[in-house]
Amino acid sequence: MATLDIKLKKANKVYREGELVKGAICVDAGKSEIAHQGITLVMEGSVNLQLSAKSVGLFEAFYSSLKPLQLINYSLDIAKPGKLPSGRTEIPFEIPLKAKGNKELYETYHGVFVNIQYSLKVDMKRPLLAKDLQKTCEFIVEYSDKDKAEKAKPKPVQFTISPETLTNVKEKQNVPKFKVKGKLESAVLCITKPLKGELMVEQCDTQIKSIEIQLVRVETCGCAEGYAKDATEIQNIQIADGDVCRGISIPIFMIFPRLFTCPTLSTNNFKVDFEINIVIVFQDNHLVTENFPIKLTRF
Repeated sequence: MATLDIKLKKANKVYREGELVKGAICVDAGKSEIAHQGITLVMEGSVNLQLSAKSVGLFEAFYSSLKPLQLINYSLDIAKPGKLPSGRTEIPFEIPLKAKGNKELYETYHGVFVNIQYSLKVDMKRPLLAKDLQKTCEFIVEYSDKDKAEKAKPKPVQFTISPETLTNVKEKQNVPKFKVKGKLESAVLCITKPLKGELMVEQCDTQIKSIEIQLVRVETCGCAEGYAKDATEIQNIQIADGDVCRGISIPIFMIFPRLFTCPTLSTNNFKVDFEINIVIVFQDNHLVTENFPIKLTRF
């Protein structure tokens, strides 16, 4: 049974615009030679937009703006029809990583309603009765420091959470008296460095069950006629468990997960933003949340 594989030179599969994507197509023909009708390699990069269930049917105009946006589409003929010998054959290739026309390359990002993906696909056509062979391999695109991308600058955020600062609570008299103070080192962050900060429970009339920090992505798909905005949780880290001591500083530390985050992005058809939620859960399972929009950059 013949097998097909794509091996990239770079083990981490990370490339920047203008670089050469180098590698080899490996064909394992087994014990006998193998006939084929040609081998082609396709490099594709696209943005796939999806509507959440609550937004479907809201706007007819959406469906035209939600077609996948093609960023790259190259096709290479690797081998003309012929035969490959028994055993393993490696065919080297290199393709420049360049956007199609006047398009721009965005960073690889796997979201819920926005997906930015780059892949190499190799196709080996076989004669009549034999099954065609296919193999797809994803690679990752990151911005290079030559891009005009914004650099992260320290922008500290001081915060106080108390019943008075809560905005989305209907019955404030039911909220126990409490006061939490703290700071985040910056609201503009480099994606490869952790989010740091600290918080302190100064006073709380009821027992605390847990303090958590959430990373939330806010994905917006749309056009001039309107847009759909959806927030989904990426990760949740518990930073304190149980009724914490009052007046003691609790550190905040969060590393941004790769692929599920990307530098904050805003285009005509879609936007990807990120937010941090600090969640305090009381003993009776009531919880209060404070929200902080953050901006992520590559450098």
